[in-house]
Amino acid sequence: MLNDDKEDRNVRRPLLLFAAAALAACGGTDAPEPVGGAKAALVPDSPEEPRLANIRQLTFGGENAEAYFSADGRRLIFQATRPGGWGCDQIYTMDVDGGNERLVSTGKGRTTCGYFFPAGDKILYSSTHLADSACPPKPDYSRGYVWPLEDHDIFIADADGSNVRRLTDTPGYDAEATISPDGRKIVFTSIRDGDLDIYVMDADGSNVRRLTHEEGYDGGAFFSADGTNIVYRAYHPEDPEELEDYRALLRDGLIRPGKLDIWVMDADGSNKRRITNNGAANFAPFFHPNGKQIIFSSNMHDPSGRNFDLYLIGIDGTGLERVTVSPDFDGFPMFSPDGTKLVFASNRNAKVKGETNIFIADWIETPSTTASR
Repeated sequence: MLNDDKEDRNVRRPLLLFAAAALAACGGTDAPEPVGGAKAALVPDSPEEPRLANIRQLTFGGENAEAYFSADGRRLIFQATRPGGWGCDQIYTMDVDGGNERLVSTGKGRTTCGYFFPAGDKILYSSTHLADSACPPKPDYSRGYVWPLEDHDIFIADADGSNVRRLTDTPGYDAEATISPDGRKIVFTSIRDGDLDIYVMDADGSNVRRLTHEEGYDGGAFFSADGTNIVYRAYHPEDPEELEDYRALLRDGLIRPGKLDIWVMDADGSNKRRITNNGAANFAPFFHPNGKQIIFSSNMHDPSGRNFDLYLIGIDGTGLERVTVSPDFDGFPMFSPDGTKLVFASNRNAKVKGETNIFIADWIETPSTTASR
């Protein structure tokens, strides 16, 4: 989700969208072939991370991120760029032990934001492959750290990657799509109206409706477990210089993600409320299954702004708790449906500097101690 290059993942990919379209055939019906996958390996727990136990590494090498659970908690869907493989991110699935890994996207263009439908028989992801089968060029970093707004569309496919169908057909960025718990709605970010806003549509691509209207970036949206709320990240520049910088970059298909805050709104777009306001880059929010807390990634404790850790906060903005203290990037957290596991991406335990892998851990709901706030 707006974070596909290695440079993105180091800040994290670290640092890290957009008329309804009828289902249209987009690719062949053959499923991609399995690509294997290593089994999980235990890595040391830390007494400074009491929320996490039995941490297991699921991928080993390359850039792996945005791993999301299936509704039954047995599988994960994620994006990865591997040495010697595709030139940019593709979508993969694997079992929660790291086994049975397979490519489920087309192998063309750049993909992002894979997600399972609740029934587990279909997947959702965004891809640039219709605009160009080659990987998009990297952005010009002479203007600082920026994200490119590439020509993504949103696609649905069977769980094995076959039967690919296109859901969006507007020019520009349509991505960052996730699905409501009942499988009836898709929330996503789009530039179709000239700004980066959050929209919702039916699962077949129909009945598109805009949910955010504030000037600036709104994206990375997820539904709560009961489907009544949406959490997202946003940057609404108010300073005139920052606003002009945002507009100038947007005209060139770029966005600068240095400041992002966590917001929550009702599923119909009403009752928007800001959860963080710390001047940092807060992103990748996800609801705890209890609906009362949000886990997210932030660089709020790093003066250099380069190291991200995981944090837990109440939906009213109180009770901030630091979950990870690794000196390396930690991001893209997601709870398993039953709340007993946490999956996240991290640079920890890397064999090569900057390598990002997927980790899964037991979530300790009531730890004996908590990390420093």
